[in-house]
Amino acid sequence: MNSVPAHLPRTAGELRAAGYAPRGVKTEIHDNLLAALRDGKDPWPGIVGFSRTVLPQFERALLAGHDVVLLGERGQGKTRLLRTLAGLLDEWTPVIEGAELAEHPLDPITPVSRRRAAELGDDLPVAWLHRGERYTEKLATPDTSVGDLIGDVDPVKVAEGRSLGDPETIHFGLVPRAHRGIVAINELPDLAERIQVALLNVMEERDIQVRGYTLRLPLDVLLVATANPEDYTNRGRIITPLKDRFGAEIRTHYPLDVAAEVGVVRQEARLVAEVGEPLLEVLARFVRNLRSANVIDQRSGVSARFAVAAAETVAAAALRRSALTGEEPPVARPVDLDAVPAVLRGKVEFEPGEEGRETEHLVHLLRRAIAETARDRFAGLDLRPLVTAVADGHLVATGERVPGKEVLAALPELPVLHEVAQRAGVSADESPGRIAAAVELALESLYLARQLAKDSDDNTTVYGP
Repeated sequence: MNSVPAHLPRTAGELRAAGYAPRGVKTEIHDNLLAALRDGKDPWPGIVGFSRTVLPQFERALLAGHDVVLLGERGQGKTRLLRTLAGLLDEWTPVIEGAELAEHPLDPITPVSRRRAAELGDDLPVAWLHRGERYTEKLATPDTSVGDLIGDVDPVKVAEGRSLGDPETIHFGLVPRAHRGIVAINELPDLAERIQVALLNVMEERDIQVRGYTLRLPLDVLLVATANPEDYTNRGRIITPLKDRFGAEIRTHYPLDVAAEVGVVRQEARLVAEVGEPLLEVLARFVRNLRSANVIDQRSGVSARFAVAAAETVAAAALRRSALTGEEPPVARPVDLDAVPAVLRGKVEFEPGEEGRETEHLVHLLRRAIAETARDRFAGLDLRPLVTAVADGHLVATGERVPGKEVLAALPELPVLHEVAQRAGVSADESPGRIAAAVELALESLYLARQLAKDSDDNTTVYGP
């Protein structure tokens, strides 16, 4: 966050003279979104795979000034999308310095700030709030109280001598403190129904009520939320009046194609070693296979975080192998995919009756993804010379203690190997590890097509006739 620019007004009088008229947060987002669309700028940095589906609906809802609930299974990027909303706010906005809420100096709403504005007039001090501080996020949990969201009586202020009827004894909750900003509530159905009722006035009348106080605060907030479709529709955990107050209900989804899935992994994964595009495609197809498999509980979904964690696991396996063999730079090879089923088995929910067969199912779906990726990469390429070379006695060993140069040294010089590397996006002058990764993918595809055999023990895998 940058420091506040020195040229910005510091009093209400200077602010009025500079033309800073109060503007609602929904109007602010409306204007800034339109400006971004007209200028060809991307209003949603970091959002992958929603450009033709979710984002147009989301933009229409914001332009209409609607509160929004995003419905989708876990790991579909709902929270990430909501967090980008802060980028549509003005970078700096004026607030009353020292005020408990982020009130506009020319439009105070609390009794304290109104009194100060009347007393100080144009000398009312002005502070500036960065847009990053105007986005408030709350994970809905069963123990969330009305006081957390809306507010409650502050016993300290009462003890100081104020009467219980004094509105200045109120300690404001999360929603009022987000005045002139965005409130995001994750997993809204997890809020108890009596707590959801407290949001009704906020969403429709735009005011708050605290323990019978007659205080009415005309709040200016954009309320957005996320929910799981099963909770939202089947179990009825969101009360009907609250559903009715959301102007837009938008369904999110997992990436629709392999390229989008790979894009999410590339963006989100923190890779400690190089993982080539073919292996990322394998992992993307693996996740997509999981989402369509009848042995997986599809109601819980298979999060995009699974693909991210899988890529990070493969990279870590490559780094460990590099430390054992001394090969640099560390480059992931298909042998490193073996670490994925065992490490990530607990990240997916299986259907009842599949106990004890989880790893078997994961290995099968991973092999299918390898075969699909190899078929796509090597389509039209004749790999029979490679099969012949192995049948003639050029057995290829790989494993966590086998460097890439030994994989390549096991095979004779074959023109088809250059084609294999090229199809995998690797040139002939690159490191042995990168070329070996492409050759291993071809060997594994031949094994899965039953043109080669494969024998494995704890540390070594040998491809033979």
